[in-house]
Amino acid sequence: MRIALSQLTTGPDPGRNLALLRADARRAADGGARAVVFPEAAMACFGTPLAPLAEPLDGPWATAVRGIAAETGLVVVAGMFTPAPDGKVANTLLATGPGVEASYDKIHLYDAFGYAESDSVAPGREIVTIEVDGVRIGLATCYDVRFPELFRAHADAGAAVSLLLASWGAGPGKREQWELLTRARALDATSWLVAVGQADPAASEAVAPPPGNAPTGIGHSAVIGPDGTVRQRLGAEPGLLLADLDLDEVAAVRRTVPVLANRRLPLT
Repeated sequence: MRIALSQLTTGPDPGRNLALLRADARRAADGGARAVVFPEAAMACFGTPLAPLAEPLDGPWATAVRGIAAETGLVVVAGMFTPAPDGKVANTLLATGPGVEASYDKIHLYDAFGYAESDSVAPGREIVTIEVDGVRIGLATCYDVRFPELFRAHADAGAAVSLLLASWGAGPGKREQWELLTRARALDATSWLVAVGQADPAASEAVAPPPGNAPTGIGHSAVIGPDGTVRQRLGAEPGLLLADLDLDEVAAVRRTVPVLANRRLPLT
C-alpha cells in the first residue's frame, strides 16, 4: 500500500488551507498513492478561535475535502473541527474517498505543557478504524500517542496500520519525545505507524505562526515499521512523502514478537 504524508503549515483561513490540501492530493495521486494523510488542524491552525469556524461533517469544508478525494481518486484523511455541545468543538479526523466515509473525534485532549485543549474542545469516546483495499487502519490524533492502549485497540480491531495526525507542540525535548513515542506505539501494536505532523511554521514561508503557546507543529513526520524502526522521515519544513507499506511485515513481526498474543489481561 502506498500512502502519501502531506506535512504542511496551515493558517487560520479554511479556504486557503483547502487549496494546500488540493495541491498535495494531486501530487500524491501523480505519485501513485492510494491514500493521502494531512495533519491535525488541517482545516485551521491552533491559535485560531475554533468555535466560529467549526462545521458539521456535511458542511462546506468537509464537502470540499470529499471533492478532492473524488477528483484524485484517493482516500483523504485530514483534521478539522466540528461543533460540539456547550460552545465547544470536536477535534475531528475526516476520512473520505472511494469506499471510505468515517470520522474520529480525538479522545485524549492536550491538557499539558501549559496548554488546555479541553477549554475549547470536547473529547471523543469511540475508537475508529477504516478499511482501504482490504487493509484495516486505525485513526489517532496527536496527544493520543501518549496512550498505548489506543494503538493496541487498533490492533485488536484488526488494524495493520495506525495513522497519527498531529500538530505537535514545540519546546525543549519535544522532538525527542515525538520520535520516541511514535516508535514505541508502533512496537506496542506491532503495526505500521504513519505519523503526519504540521510543519514547523518557522521553516515555512507560507504563514506566520499565531501568537501564544498554541501547538502549531514541529514537522518530522515519519513512517515507522511494525518493528519500531523509522523507515522514512521528513525534516521541519513542508514536504510530501510517499511511503510503500509492506503489510506482510506485520504478520512476520507478530510471529517473532507476539506481544499482543502474550498479554495477560486484566491486570489488577
